[in-house]
Amino acid sequence: MNEWPIADVARAAGVTSRTLRHYESVGLLHPVRVASNGYRFYGDAEIARLYRILSLRALDMAIPDIARALADEQSFADTVRAHLAALERERSGLDQRITAVRDTLAALEEGRDMNIDDALAGVDDSRYEGEVRERWGDDAWERSAARRRALSPDQRRADDARGRELNAALRDAAAGRDPDDPELRALIAAHHDWIAEQWGRVPDAAAYTGLGELYVTDARFAAVYGGEENAIVIRDAMAAYVAVRPR
Repeated sequence: MNEWPIADVARAAGVTSRTLRHYESVGLLHPVRVASNGYRFYGDAEIARLYRILSLRALDMAIPDIARALADEQSFADTVRAHLAALERERSGLDQRITAVRDTLAALEEGRDMNIDDALAGVDDSRYEGEVRERWGDDAWERSAARRRALSPDQRRADDARGRELNAALRDAAAGRDPDDPELRALIAAHHDWIAEQWGRVPDAAAYTGLGELYVTDARFAAVYGGEENAIVIRDAMAAYVAVRPR
């Protein structure tokens, strides 16, 4: 029987070892054996089960629903067949994102101005899953993903538009201003409430200031706010807000 260590399985599956251990903790996927040094190993049956888990996750299915789906003893071939059908249904949406990303790249290369909607048109939030789990824990991702799944398509579009509008307002308010600017402080309060809604919990001071640091150090986020200089102002305003916010 083939066996692979957790690091190799995580790399091949495009997830983190932490994610695999989380699946184990909730009973979705157990290793075939655990060595005396604590290293986990997975066999053929476990890889097949992991494929099913990941294909169901790709359909935005919640972990409790995945557990119920796994209990039906569907064959591996049936799982792959269902996954293929789902991927084909999503191909149209992916093509649209590719077009949006190509348009964004063309605008950048040609030096054309872009609004925040154009800049983020090709974004796929699921790519942040591993990063969120590592930085803020499994619960942060699960809560946020569950909230997202509960929204209808129209609600998702409205939710995305709200986020873009808030980020655009923060970008404009941060330009050339002090972190204590009253307009910026009001927007930071709205941002804090928005983050609490997105995460499904009110972020504590450490988590919120950590998010502000990410806005500065991660070029993807800094670009949303008009560059590192603006991101620094927003980070400092976020830190000042939680420093005085009643607990």
